[in-house]
Amino acid sequence: MLLDRYGRAATDLRVSLTDRCNLRCSYCMPAEGLDWLPTPEVLTDDEVVRLIDIAVTHLGVSEVRFTGGEPLIRRGFADIVARTARLRPRPQMAVTTNGLGLDKVAGALAAAGLDRVNVSLDTIRPDTFMAITRRDRFHDVVKGLAAAADAGLTPVKINAVLLRGHNEDQAPELLRWCIERGYDLRFIEQMPLDAQHSWSREQMITADEILASLRSEFDLSDHPDDRGSAPAELFVVDGGPSTVGVIASVTRPFCGDCDRVRLTADGQVRNCLFAREESDLRTAIRTGASDSELADRWRIAMWSKRPGHGIDDESFLQPVRSMSAIGG
Repeated sequence: MLLDRYGRAATDLRVSLTDRCNLRCSYCMPAEGLDWLPTPEVLTDDEVVRLIDIAVTHLGVSEVRFTGGEPLIRRGFADIVARTARLRPRPQMAVTTNGLGLDKVAGALAAAGLDRVNVSLDTIRPDTFMAITRRDRFHDVVKGLAAAADAGLTPVKINAVLLRGHNEDQAPELLRWCIERGYDLRFIEQMPLDAQHSWSREQMITADEILASLRSEFDLSDHPDDRGSAPAELFVVDGGPSTVGVIASVTRPFCGDCDRVRLTADGQVRNCLFAREESDLRTAIRTGASDSELADRWRIAMWSKRPGHGIDDESFLQPVRSMSAIGG
């Protein structure tokens, strides 16, 4: 098991396939983009699959989520999914994507063994979408969502971030749009993971504000099921069956139940999204380390995980890498 010193076991592996992205969301990166990883530094398909294999067969991982950057950019993604699906025990597999190009590959990904998708979508207004992402691609995302549902990659989940000056008043209309189409909506508090390091608590729209906005048009009641290690606090909408979730990573941290570990596109283990230290598996795998040696390195990396992200601590420092380089 991937245990830390506080008794938490990491069973959910987030695998970043690339740091590259084809959007330029204002809360993630500057308009001109970032300096991408040189190709030789990125794990090969074989290396990615081998490390997932070790996580599943040696370390107790049961869920794998592919992230980026934008994971659909990765050539060979469907093959990585298919090879992961052949592992025993077979892990559950999902992808977090911006949805661009999903309409073209949803069927192939489902056939390869992908179970479901999470799509980032902060607004249903094309002009607001363009203002946030700096790209006129809203309708492409909509096509991707429909294709995912048609391919059986369900439940289709949507992740949304509210930003002051852009879409802070749009939560109810986004929820109504999702309910009409059968998508599960999750609002996420904006986190200090932008490349510009311009995040501030004062500008962040909190979970309380999100819920107040939703309650102006909907009746929300507590979901009867225990959320367990799930990051989203769920609410039943207008008596059900639809739900909406709020992931309050900043104001209502759930670190005590965290079951996640991350592998960056260049083969670094991050035991917390906000960690400032990483553990290098790429060098070890390229210098002949055995599976058991790699598993031991991974266990050591998890043992140093802190009890919480510490955003409220005066000593908190934002990670050097941004979300696009870390992988969600």
